[in-house]
Amino acid sequence: MSATTPTQDRTDGTITVDISLGERSYGIDIGSGLLDAMGRSGRLPRGTSALIVTNETVQPLYAGRLQAALQGHYTAVHLVSLPDGEEFKTWQTLQKIFDGLLENGADRKTVLFALGGGVVGDMTGFAAASYMRGVPFVQVPTTLLAQVDSSVGGKTAINHPLGKNMIGAFYQPQWVVCDLDTLDTLPARELAAGIAEVIKYGPISDMDFMAWLEDNMDDLLARDRVAMAHAVKRSCEIKAWVVGQDEREAGLRAILNFGHTFGHAIEAGMGYGAWLHGEGVAAGMVMAAELSQRLGMVDAAFVQRLRTLIERAGLPTRGARIDDKDNAGRYLQLMRVDKKSEAGEIRFVLIDGPGKAVMRPAPDALVREVIDACCA
Repeated sequence: MSATTPTQDRTDGTITVDISLGERSYGIDIGSGLLDAMGRSGRLPRGTSALIVTNETVQPLYAGRLQAALQGHYTAVHLVSLPDGEEFKTWQTLQKIFDGLLENGADRKTVLFALGGGVVGDMTGFAAASYMRGVPFVQVPTTLLAQVDSSVGGKTAINHPLGKNMIGAFYQPQWVVCDLDTLDTLPARELAAGIAEVIKYGPISDMDFMAWLEDNMDDLLARDRVAMAHAVKRSCEIKAWVVGQDEREAGLRAILNFGHTFGHAIEAGMGYGAWLHGEGVAAGMVMAAELSQRLGMVDAAFVQRLRTLIERAGLPTRGARIDDKDNAGRYLQLMRVDKKSEAGEIRFVLIDGPGKAVMRPAPDALVREVIDACCA
């Protein structure tokens, strides 16, 4: 599969990738200086008031600028700031958003703005889907991971102690604004975690893109604007095409979870926040590629090529030990709670030849071998 989707380059340098979902279609704008210009865009949803949801790390950096951009378009622009971290992606934190909506008299024409990374975006989207049974929201992702993955496609959720993203809804934003300038304040570890989600698009869909990443990894790590714009654009194009074919993950969309089954087990097993999501996905991609090789679907050279690229991004290529007695057994237990499991059978995203992903189960004994071989 070489996924493509409509893309426009505007005269101001902004790139727009379109998500085609009928009446729920929307655009993803990618460029520099977009945050301050949001109030001048015709894409801004109409409404009575606005609520910006951010976190305590992003608030001092960008919340004031977004409030200023929105002033004059809404009668009031309110702000809710959440604690920062995957460990706070909970019911208790979600209630803070509902508190902000109710305390400020929000109605069905209130527009929510998710300003932050994947945690903020997922929780704001879930709140928007739930409040008064649905209010409009806009994604303003400030991390690379959110720009290339979690802000696009309408998957919203919170975590449960027994499983990641198990409680949520499919609910599309009305607009996604990826201001590349916000990546300048991203810590190096968070940047690398976002690159993990960029890397996944090569093995599952576009080996030319994987080759481009091999040639341009140093520029991405240096936050070169041209390289970053292309990486975000191509990632969003592939995801937009997949979501356009399978909005609610009935089949094809599941390939976007390459590395996630193992990665989510690491996150849950280590305790949310110990490993960043992208770090779990990085190690999980190597484990999924190893499993693919043992099933005869790819060769050892492909696995090593992927491992080398992930290492160059400064990401882990080995999984964590999450249980001292039966590490593989604990992985299997957590993976059976994964959303892709059916009747207790774990279904993995595997690589059936470079650039092609498939969903299929694998024998527990073989999965145990992979876990034992790939965990520190």
